[in-house]
Amino acid sequence: MILRTPTEAQNFLARVATAFATKPFTPHPAFKSGDAQTLAAWAWPIRYRVSRLPADEERLFQTEPGVQVLAHCRWQKDRREHATLVIWHGMEGSISSIYMLATAEKAYRAGFNVVRVNFRNCGGTEHLTPTLYHGGLSGDLGVVVEQLIQNEGLNRIFLLGFSLGGNMVLKLAGEYGEEAPAEVIAVAAVSPSVDLQASSDLILSRRNWLYHKQFVWSMKNRVRLKQKLFPDRYDLRRLPQIRTIREFDEEFVARASGFVDASDYYHRASSIRVVANIRVPTLIIHAEDDPFIPFHPLRHPDFTQNPYILLVATRHGGHVAFISSSKEDRFWAENRVVEFFRLADEALR
Repeated sequence: MILRTPTEAQNFLARVATAFATKPFTPHPAFKSGDAQTLAAWAWPIRYRVSRLPADEERLFQTEPGVQVLAHCRWQKDRREHATLVIWHGMEGSISSIYMLATAEKAYRAGFNVVRVNFRNCGGTEHLTPTLYHGGLSGDLGVVVEQLIQNEGLNRIFLLGFSLGGNMVLKLAGEYGEEAPAEVIAVAAVSPSVDLQASSDLILSRRNWLYHKQFVWSMKNRVRLKQKLFPDRYDLRRLPQIRTIREFDEEFVARASGFVDASDYYHRASSIRVVANIRVPTLIIHAEDDPFIPFHPLRHPDFTQNPYILLVATRHGGHVAFISSSKEDRFWAENRVVEFFRLADEALR
């Protein structure tokens, strides 16, 4: 059984929902609002979330000519006997983002191989490609999966994405459709930005000025570095006038990636266009109070009526946070995705 028929997927996701029902999310009493959750998760001391584990193996994946992405792989002994979790981060994050490290540790302790993958240019890898990353690069994800199957002989692969990485993972699953590799068993997304236009509109709101300012600062710094590495490719004359993510996407992302403009990029890169085609068991965790990734696109029937998708909506939780009142289950979403993949792996046996 690889959970590919609607009945198999529905029965499995029903078991997951039952298991999750015994562990509902209750926010930490000190961090109830979406902003408090989001900022507390970002500021939580790393020493309380990640311990020392075996060293990772660095691996470069060529996703297209002249483009490489860097991954850190943490292998179990006899790696082919274990399931593998492949994880992608969010916008302006990296494989060193705290949620990446913490989830990787939990998955490794649960018996998984873990492969954390940078987007193009992230994690100090600007020199590995002349291009920029964007939210629709599901093709990069697909190449990484293909190479893990072909070169490593891995036969049980699970895919997880956070935020913008969640959009990419869902987009890849939708593009796979009925043709998903047999080795890809299930996928999950935490706080995914499934509609990039809606996400852009929300982060541009006045209440989100702090998040927005940080993202714009980081993106502008990145393109300055890219211009130093590839001076003939990037024209920075308008960079000082750019004040918003949309302006940056219009001037740099769309132009460098073959889109007509920012609107065309947001439309073509959004997973909401293809999630109706998903045919592998899929978990989506999203908080209704996420401060800058809107929840409302997930109410679309393509999410709510697809038998392969389990949407776990929480009233609170913020963005990639979900700090629980339970000390044993403190970072609730990380624990649920690892549990989801563990249950899927068990269902194969």
